[in-house]
This record gives sequence, C-alpha cells and structure tokens, in this order.
Amino acid sequence: MNAIEKRINDLTHYSPDLTAPADLNAFWERSLREANAESVFADKTPVPTPYPYMEVFHITYKGWDDTPLHAWYIRPAFANEKKLPCVVLFHSYAGGKGYPEQYASWLMLGFAVLAMDVRGQGGETGNGLDSGYGTVKGWVTQGILSKDTCYYKAITIDAIKAVNWVSEQPDVDSAKIAVCGASQGGGLALMVSALSRKPSVAVANIPNMCHMDFGILNSTSSLSEAAEFVHRFPEHLDKVLNTLSYFDMLNLGSRITIPVMVSVGLKDTVCMPETVFAAYNRMTTEKHIEVYPFTGHAVEAYQQRKTAEFIADYFKI
Repeated sequence: MNAIEKRINDLTHYSPDLTAPADLNAFWERSLREANAESVFADKTPVPTPYPYMEVFHITYKGWDDTPLHAWYIRPAFANEKKLPCVVLFHSYAGGKGYPEQYASWLMLGFAVLAMDVRGQGGETGNGLDSGYGTVKGWVTQGILSKDTCYYKAITIDAIKAVNWVSEQPDVDSAKIAVCGASQGGGLALMVSALSRKPSVAVANIPNMCHMDFGILNSTSSLSEAAEFVHRFPEHLDKVLNTLSYFDMLNLGSRITIPVMVSVGLKDTVCMPETVFAAYNRMTTEKHIEVYPFTGHAVEAYQQRKTAEFIADYFKI
C-alpha cells in the first residue's frame, strides 16, 4: 500500500465521536415546522439578457426572518412550458449568485436552474439577522451563542425555502430536483438533503459544515471566524461548540436518504479531508466520493463534469 492509498484508507475508516446534543431532532422538527408552515411566495420578474436561448427571471422571496433573498431562476428558452428537472445551486463562502450565463451548461442538459444568494455575503442580498452579541469579521459568528439565533440556522432555512419554492413551480418536475454546491454550498446541499424531502439527488463538492469541532480547531475556513470569536471570548467555548453541533453534517449525515456524490481534496486546508470523510462515513444512503490527492480547496473542471454526469444520469437525461 503506497502513501496515497494509506491516507485514503485511513480516512475511509475515520470515525470521530458524534457531538449531537440530546435535543437535536426536536430542534429540527420545530424549526422545519416553522419553515414549512406556508408556501413560499416569490416575486418573479423577467430579466433581459444578450443570450437568446436563455430565459431568466429575478426571484425575491422571504427567508427565515423575513429577510428578502434574491435568486436567479433560469430555463432554456427552447423548453417552452415543459416541466423540467431543476438543479438548485448554492455558492461558496463570500460569493453570490453571479450572472445567469455562468449556469448555461445546465441549460444545455435541459435543466432549469435556481441559483440563490446566501444572505449578507457577496451577492445583492442583505441580512436582517440580529446578532445580539459582538461578532468578528465575516458572518459565521452572528448569533453563535444560541442554536435559535445562529447564522447557520438562517442560511439553512433560507436554502430549504428556496427548494420549497422550486418544488411548487408548474414548469418544474418536482420529482427531479437536485441540490448542488461547493464548499459552503456543498455544506448547504448536504444540510438540505438531510432536512428536506424535496430533493432527489445531491452533489456536495469539498463541503463545509462537517465535523466542525475539528474544523474550528484546525481549518483555515470560515470556521476560523468562530475560532477568533472564542479566542476573544474564551468563556463561550462550550456554547459555541454546542451551537455548531446542531448544524454539523457529522451529526446529520445519517438523515440523508437520497443518492449523494461528495468530492474531497487531500491537500485542502479549508474543508479538510478529515472533516469531509467524518460526515461522509456517517451517511448510510447510496453514496460516492471522488478523492483528489493533489487538489486543495478547488473544484477542477474534471469534477464539474462528473457532477453534471452524476445528476444527469440519475435523472436519465
């Protein structure tokens, strides 16, 4: 066994202790009842583009705390009113939904696309979340002293509401909804897969929000913000770790029942391989992991193609 094989073998058997609090299921049952209590109403406005084969709508819907969330809803113009499979895309940390044309490859597969902003980050969406306590730079430490006020709760409910809206559209095949993202977006794809029954397949490339007690100690990711928060307020370490445990795919991975593809880079210092494998190894669903021994925190073109192939093959496109 060479060094690369040994590293992968060790990670395949990596099984850290769960950190789930006793009321994890009760918390999410209550939170999801609130999130799913009503149909999601969205303002849907056509947007002109230079691309004649792309039909684009600007979507605005209310997130968890009534913060207006913005998204693109995009369809291939040649599809007319045909019900299409839809991929819901979540961007990486500090990013945004970008421009509609960057999703053209999905339209060429015959998919509709919903690409949403994550609140407060690099898109056009603001953030109405009340911190209630001091924060460090970035967004992760907003409300981090409680599971009920945490930024991770807000962005998770926002993502679930986006999928709920898509599932109710008359031009979407509600049996063919995929969730997909990288880094933060990969974490959200896994979270939605664990907490919603709307998606039927998921791809989580180099996902965050996994084994977060390890991440806050070792990672250079957005969790370094939580580490800085605890550095400033060491008396709150236990509260911070408790809050993060409610949103950790290490604890929620076993709830996923749909097919999942995950990717990981063995040189990734952001979403470290230990964190990704810790969550992946807890999943009991149909699953597959792509391991890239020489890749850091990136999703290469090869994996982007495999992502499209995985979802298209599942939907028999």
